[in-house]
Amino acid sequence: VTGASFVVFNGALKTSSGFLAKSSIVEDGLMVQITRETMESLRQALRDKKDFKITCGEMDAGDVKEYVDICWVENEEKTNKG
Repeated sequence: VTGASFVVFNGALKTSSGFLAKSSIVEDGLMVQITRETMESLRQALRDKKDFKITCGEMDAGDVKEYVDICWVENEEKTNKG
């Protein structure tokens, strides 16, 4: 679990890169590089206020994966107050 001050979603990742998605820490935030198709799905999920999971890593890496979970919560008291 990584806490971040901000998140940047970059929809310019090429499918030919061999990655499903990439995540990296930038200063005190998180940058997630995703494909254009994933960006379209993410935008729709945000409009619909639905949870969304981005699987990061190489396409042929097997079971070793990272995930970026976007979750809508009912009770904000349990979330980061920063």
